[in-house]
Amino acid sequence: MENWIKSFCPLCKALLPGLFGILATILSYVPSLYAGDYEILVLGTVEETISAYQQANFWGEVDRSKTLDVPRAIVVVINQSWKEEARQVPVEVKKELFFRGLVPLILYANELIQKDRARLESLIRSHNEGQSISGENIQWLRELAARYGLINREKLPDDQKLLALMDDLLVRVDIIPPSLALGQGAYESGYGTSRFTLLGNALFGQWTYGGQGMKPKEQRKSKGDYGVASYLWPFDSVRGYISNLNTHRAYEDLRRKRAELRERNAKLSGIVLAESLTKYSEKGQAYVDTLKSIIKKNELDIADDAYLRNEQTVLMVGAEDADDKIKVESEIEQLRASGRLAEIIQSMRLDEN
Repeated sequence: MENWIKSFCPLCKALLPGLFGILATILSYVPSLYAGDYEILVLGTVEETISAYQQANFWGEVDRSKTLDVPRAIVVVINQSWKEEARQVPVEVKKELFFRGLVPLILYANELIQKDRARLESLIRSHNEGQSISGENIQWLRELAARYGLINREKLPDDQKLLALMDDLLVRVDIIPPSLALGQGAYESGYGTSRFTLLGNALFGQWTYGGQGMKPKEQRKSKGDYGVASYLWPFDSVRGYISNLNTHRAYEDLRRKRAELRERNAKLSGIVLAESLTKYSEKGQAYVDTLKSIIKKNELDIADDAYLRNEQTVLMVGAEDADDKIKVESEIEQLRASGRLAEIIQSMRLDEN
């Protein structure tokens, strides 16, 4: 399955005209398709996308006196024509489309983290009360601590040392305020129009080394053999970004400030935590100032209290067009009949960290 997926997506270039061209064709016949627990909705134009959000009561002026409720609408591909379409619509429409598409991904990722955090908090309480921790929970703690970079998988601590790390682990296992992620996503990706976003779903401009990732057109030799990390799905980019903030030593200050807010039972504010991101960019404080300006100007703070609706998840696919629908009709049926569509959806790991 892994090789099959890669055949569709070397740096995700083939993903759009290939797999999602197929999905677009499927749905050119009907408004939506159910695949397991998910509905798939393909949208070919900006107008169709806006209409879909309107039908979901998720478009237009926001009532700031109410908590923002967000549909479980997961963008699974960024349309390659978005860069050109973004030039043709008013700036405010471009921004709203970007923020409306990204906020469910952020909330979805945070929701998964919150589940782990709740379980970790429960174990900490039990341990502090003198209760024993089961072997199953010890193993879960080891996996969690390794995933969050607190322990080395090659040199695992014994049970007592692991339990002593739980408070430190709790500092890392926490959400990122949506306003912060929205602001950085807009800044780093040019509202989803950057080359790296369109080629590899890279929404947050994260670097990778060792010859991996997408190469900048003008690479600075002084910075080494770096590239911009690419992702199979936009959701993976969001999770990669959150994991980066939750694990990398450069963002210890962010995690410390977030923990302090938790101690005071204060709201996790994107504006407040943005101050700790001077190391995210070579621009330092100038980067932080611009980021805070984006958050304030676009009133993104409303997203910090937002929540996902208790409803079925919809996978949203941005299609190029339906010109080749006849050509791929037989391939569509093969994809569905073989069960590969379900495997592809499973590869998104929407229900696991």
